[in-house]
Amino acid sequence: MPYLAHFGLKEHPFTLTPNTNQYFPIDKHVEIIQSIQFGIARNTGILKVVGDVGTGKTMLCRLLLRKLVASNDAVAYLNAPQVDPESLVGLVCAEFGLEAGSRAQMLQALNTFLLEQHALGRNAVLIVDEAQALGPAGLEAVRLLSNLETERNKLLQIVMFGQSELDELLQRSDLRQINQRIGFSFNTGPLTVGEAVHYMQHRVKMSRVDGIDFPIFTEGAMELLAQSASFVPRVINILADKALLVAYGEGAIQVGEKHAEGAIDDSPQLAKPVGLQRRWVRHAATAVIGLAAAAVFVLVLLHPAAQQWTRNMLVHLRAPVSTPAADASVPMPADRSASAGATP
Repeated sequence: MPYLAHFGLKEHPFTLTPNTNQYFPIDKHVEIIQSIQFGIARNTGILKVVGDVGTGKTMLCRLLLRKLVASNDAVAYLNAPQVDPESLVGLVCAEFGLEAGSRAQMLQALNTFLLEQHALGRNAVLIVDEAQALGPAGLEAVRLLSNLETERNKLLQIVMFGQSELDELLQRSDLRQINQRIGFSFNTGPLTVGEAVHYMQHRVKMSRVDGIDFPIFTEGAMELLAQSASFVPRVINILADKALLVAYGEGAIQVGEKHAEGAIDDSPQLAKPVGLQRRWVRHAATAVIGLAAAAVFVLVLLHPAAQQWTRNMLVHLRAPVSTPAADASVPMPADRSASAGATP
């Protein structure tokens, strides 16, 4: 594709679909994954990860899935399950490869399966992405599933990923039982300035053609895009992808602040107009510098020493300028016409 070849890319670096191959290991996200794995190993029961839209929850969810599968755990995955409690049990059973039946039959089959996994020393984990979609009834069904246990251990570990609405739901008095059973709770959030710049550099690096490493984004462009995106990874992806298109349209092989501002101006519903603010700040800074220089000049002129120097200069400039002819100390040249006929 000419667009990719123009920048020396083998794939798009800023896609919206979570791509674990392009994952940038932010310290906080690494800590969350490690803590969840610890909680599962500790047999905690229910764990929760909450964050605003676009802050990396789904990416963490995919990474956790990959790690659990690699460690040979039994995993069931549900994405935004807008279902009634009866259907939720069926979906979980289907994910674990169990046959469908009545609710009682499925619960019995699920309990038997979980006991078998426990006997084998394997964790059985249910991961729910976009868990706020469960609603109150679905969350109550999750609580009932968490009741599957032995005298000493929970048989099913449940990890819920959700938006801030999930926390609001769990504050309801009728959901206090499941809220009290959440052993660990984590939050995702915006990146820092440094993380955002490294994030963009990493995504580009993982998408480059081998042997090509010239910087596609200037430092200023990356900072501008990150600030305008409020440091939210998903919005950074959208703006960075647009900035690449703007630069490509101009034939530039590097995205500068001008291209970043073009992408921001084209996304008023997502981006803060930081580019316009920066232009205003630059103009204001120029005006302030000019006023400061003028003020310093006036202060210097008002200083007594400066005033005396100015008076001396004015006196010197007003003094009459003497000529050699009017100066008696300078001898006049001989009259060539008078001496022309004299005998030596």
